Amino acid sequence: MMGLGFALGAAAVLGLLWLKGRFAGFMAQRPDDYAQDVRQIDIRRDLNGPLICEGVIYGPLGRVVSRFTGDFDVSWQGNRGVMTEHFKYESGGEQHRRWELTLGNDGTIRASAPDLVGEGTGAQRGGSVCLRYRIRLPEDSGGHVLDTTDWMYLTPNGTIVNRSQFCKYGLKVAELVATMRKVEAV
Repeated sequence: MMGLGFALGAAAVLGLLWLKGRFAGFMAQRPDDYAQDVRQIDIRRDLNGPLICEGVIYGPLGRVVSRFTGDFDVSWQGNRGVMTEHFKYESGGEQHRRWELTLGNDGTIRASAPDLVGEGTGAQRGGSVCLRYRIRLPEDSGGHVLDTTDWMYLTPNGTIVNRSQFCKYGLKVAELVATMRKVEAV
C-alpha cells in the first residue's frame, strides 16, 4: 500500500510541475502577451543585414555547457527572408545554418532550415517574436530531435535578446540565451 501512495504522490508532484511550466513559466508565454509593447518589432527591419550573435547554452542541470558567437546575414525581399548563420563555439566547433522565413501580413511566421523536422511556426507581436519548431541535432551530438521554443525580445537600443528552450519528451534538456545586434558600420 505504501508503494501505491508513493507512486500517486510522485505522479501528483510531476503533474503539478507540468502545470506550473505550462501555465506559469517560460512555455506559458503567448505572442499576444506582448501586443501592447511600446516598441514594436518588425523582423524585416530588426533582423536584417549583418548581425553579431553572442550566447551561452545551459545543459539540463542549469550549468553552462557551451559558449558561442555567431555571424548572421539576413536579407528580405518583401515578406520573404533568408538568414544565414555561422556559429563558432568555444570548443572550436563550427556550425552553419540557412533559414528561409516568410512573414504573413498578420505577423505570423513560417520558417524552414535543413535541420528542422517539418516547418517552424510563430508570430511577431509587440516587441517580441515567438517561433516553435523541431530541430534534429547533428549525429555527433546524438542526432536527437528536440522540440524548440524561441522567444526574441527587442530592447530599447535595438538589440534582440533570444531565449530558447529545447525539450525531449516534454522535459527541458537545454536552454540558450543570446543577444543579436546589428554590426556597426565602419
